[in-house]
Parts: sequence; structure tokens; C-alpha cells
Amino acid sequence: MASSDLNVLLDMGFEKERAELAVQKSGGLQGALEWLEENQDKPLEELTSAAQPQDDDDPTAEPPALKAGEEARSLVCNDCGKRFRSQAQADEHVDFAESTEEIAPLTEEEKKQKLEDLRRKLAEKRASLSAADKEEQKKNEAIRRKSTKETQDIKEDLEKKERIKQAEAKRREKQAEIAAKERIRLKIKEDQEARRLKSEKEKALRAGQAPPLPSAPTGPAPPTSSGPTTSKPASEYTESRLRLQTPSGTVQRSFPVSTTLGELAHIVQQETGFDPETFVQNFPKKLYNRDVDFAKTIKDVGWVPSGAVIVR
Repeated sequence: MASSDLNVLLDMGFEKERAELAVQKSGGLQGALEWLEENQDKPLEELTSAAQPQDDDDPTAEPPALKAGEEARSLVCNDCGKRFRSQAQADEHVDFAESTEEIAPLTEEEKKQKLEDLRRKLAEKRASLSAADKEEQKKNEAIRRKSTKETQDIKEDLEKKERIKQAEAKRREKQAEIAAKERIRLKIKEDQEARRLKSEKEKALRAGQAPPLPSAPTGPAPPTSSGPTTSKPASEYTESRLRLQTPSGTVQRSFPVSTTLGELAHIVQQETGFDPETFVQNFPKKLYNRDVDFAKTIKDVGWVPSGAVIVR
């Protein structure tokens, strides 16, 4: 019988341990239902520990004696007045007395109603736990979203800083490119001016006239001085007057100080038909060969403001 009562409780959805305790405490389905209803909010650990006998309990202790001829049919709690069929059902009550009044058994209708009530309470409890779980899930999801947003904000901030860094690097590159183009423009302008002066000097020399002086920079004229004039250092000259003695003849003209020896050799070849391999400086004695020195400029070898060179 107890096994069938246990199966009924298990079919209703009760936990096996809780259902076994209920059958053990009550000894029948009706008492088990009442015990489950009374203890539905208590944790299983508390019910299990309460079911174990304590050291100071005497399982052989006799209940209070009744009057002569009377038989105990129920127990009454002196605190709340509730009746119980056995002491097992009243183990949570500490002050009770025996009674000769018998508790009427539940009718089939009452059993069905009690079962329905228990099912409803069990469903409500599960729904409450489910709602609590959903609320906990919502809180966890909110925490996860907040963490994800903070991570995303940090990532976007790092990306923004990287974009600013890249834009600054591009801006510096652009400025460097503009400065380089400006230097090239000024260099071209200087070369054009040097070529113009060279052409005018060549024309003047062919006409037997004095070569024209380089054009003075624009601006206020420097104050005149009655003192003696001094020659300017070689670093301030932009052109050099060279006398090139070749096997095919002599070339005498002015060249920009930035002219390389290779360019000088090319000019000599165009004008005389002789292809130079070496430039010889008599004093001090120096040789400048094609394979080693033709990348040097007139200024680098010190032929400023003038010089005499043998071409071989």
C-alpha cells in the first residue's frame, strides 16, 4: 500500500525523497498529502535532518497515559489546536496532547480536492521558481550586455585613436612631400638662372666683352662703404671659370659650381669630340678618374671660383 501511495505522489510530480518522507511520516496517502502541504515550503535538508532521531530522544518512551477505558485516536496541538492522526504528523509541534476524538477520513471528493490543491500549489511554486529563474536570466543578460557595450566602447575608442594617429602621420607625410617639391622647384629655378648666366657669359666672351655679373638679389641696396673691398669666400660662388685643355683644343667657359665631373666630360665631348677619362689638376697635383670621381661636383674638387685642368 505504501508503495502505491508513493507512486501516486511521484506521478503528481513530487520529489522522490520528499514523497518517501511523507509516506514514512504519515503511513497513508491522506496523511502524506497533509504532511506535504504543511512542509511544502521547507527545504529537503531540514526535513531530512528532522526525521533523524536526536541523541536526547527516546524512541521507546511511552506517550502520556489515558484515563481508564479510553483509547487515543488523535493528537491535538496545545498551541494551535490542530489535530493529527499520529505523532509522526505532529513532529513539528512541540506541545500536544492525546485525544479520544477520531479524525474522520477524507472522502473521495475531499481527496480529489486536496490533490488538486496540492497540484495547483506545486504548479504555482514551479511557476514562481521559473519566474525567478527568468528574472535572474534577465539580470545576467543585462550584465552581459553592459559588459559587451563597455568592451565595444573601449574598442571604438582605440580605433578612433588609431585613426587620429594615422591621419596625423599622413598629414606629416603630406607636409614633407610639399617641402620636398618646394626644394626641387627652388633647385630648378637656380639651375635655370645658372644656365642663363652661363649662356650670357659665353656670348660675351665670344664678342670679346666682359662677362655679365650675376643678378643681385632683390631688396634694399646695401650701404656703400669707402673702405677696401674683400673677395667673397668660395662657398658663396654659384659659378666657376674653367680652362679645359684637351688633345683636340682648349675649352674656356663658366660652369655652375654644382656641375659634376661627369657632366663636364659630356660637355667636353660635345664641343671637342674627345671623350675624357681623367681630369688632371696641376697644383696641387691630383687626378680625377671616371670610375671613381665623376660623381663629384666642381665645388667638391675645389675648382671655385676658377681653375685650369688638363683633360685626358
